[in-house]
Amino acid sequence: MKALGISGSPRPDGNCMLITDHALQAMSEEGFEIELVALAGLTIDGCTACESCAGTEKCVIEDDLAVIFEKMLGADAIIISTPVYFGSATARVKALLERTGYVMFRNKRTFKGKVGGPIVVARRGGLTFTFAQMNYWFQALDFYMAGVARWNIATGREKGEVANDKEGMTAAWNLGKRLAFLAKAVNDSGEGWKHW
Repeated sequence: MKALGISGSPRPDGNCMLITDHALQAMSEEGFEIELVALAGLTIDGCTACESCAGTEKCVIEDDLAVIFEKMLGADAIIISTPVYFGSATARVKALLERTGYVMFRNKRTFKGKVGGPIVVARRGGLTFTFAQMNYWFQALDFYMAGVARWNIATGREKGEVANDKEGMTAAWNLGKRLAFLAKAVNDSGEGWKHW
């Protein structure tokens, strides 16, 4: 089984990469093939609601989303992390969520039945709002989600500071373990759940 982690930070080796990798390592221990990708340096424009994706499962905007989207389609589990910028997810993360979500709604809803969840990192404020914001996308696209005590949030500003948030790092690790368990349970249940 495959687990994909997507870091939505504009910093390619910052706190989101560190904590997302930590969650993926927990899944690796459970036998998952893991991949971590960064949105840093990529161009992902916002959705234009042109509806050209209807019936095609492809977005007509030519930028870097297509490669990430293919990885998402091939994953059994998806973790998306974001730092908090002005109380919300980063613009690049929002563009990713909007465009992939729009494509799914206009087509076969292929993400239905995958497992996943967000991880949110902030210096201080906006953690729970951004966590809720990210959860809405996973819920709207019919992901199975795992709960984690104290939520999948952590604090840190400068590079590597998130590692000092032991509670946040533990939450990320537990998210990885629970997503692995959930993905295996969903996979063992057969195809019937996809028709709910």
